[in-house]
Amino acid sequence: MSAVRSRVAKAALSGSMGTVLLFGAVESAAAAERTPEQLTQVIDALDTAVFDTFNTCADPAQLVKHATYFDEAVEFYHDNGGVTWTREDMIGRTRENVCGRYRRERVPGTLEVFPIKGFGAIAQGTHRFCAMTATECTGEADFVMVWRERDGRWQVTRVLSYAHRAAAAP
Repeated sequence: MSAVRSRVAKAALSGSMGTVLLFGAVESAAAAERTPEQLTQVIDALDTAVFDTFNTCADPAQLVKHATYFDEAVEFYHDNGGVTWTREDMIGRTRENVCGRYRRERVPGTLEVFPIKGFGAIAQGTHRFCAMTATECTGEADFVMVWRERDGRWQVTRVLSYAHRAAAAP
């Protein structure tokens, strides 16, 4: 990513235009044209953006925005919660079980990104889920998200959240 595009992306992420720019012209180059470092930067920014909306989904507008990051036919596999087969069902579970109750934090240094030729990328890492009223996170899990880029727009098509356990001490 050029220095100018990087500054534009960072500025956009901090403002209300973040979703539009992320899904639009700022990151419209094909995944094959990106270096591994550039692809990691894109997916890192998307992961941050999707979970910024997740963490504020008690606001109905943020939940609607959160939903846009997922394909309509997203498959979500959760070792404790089971499987959802659609965005509508996944967002319904998020509304019922998460919004206003928990926030997500990615464990620093755990994100790994792998390109999928002609499709997008696989992101994997570790994240913590923390009660909104708590100062410390008690739960941790591993995750895999499959991101598809189509017409300059990135969406998640598959999610795995598994190996839920007590969070490691910070």
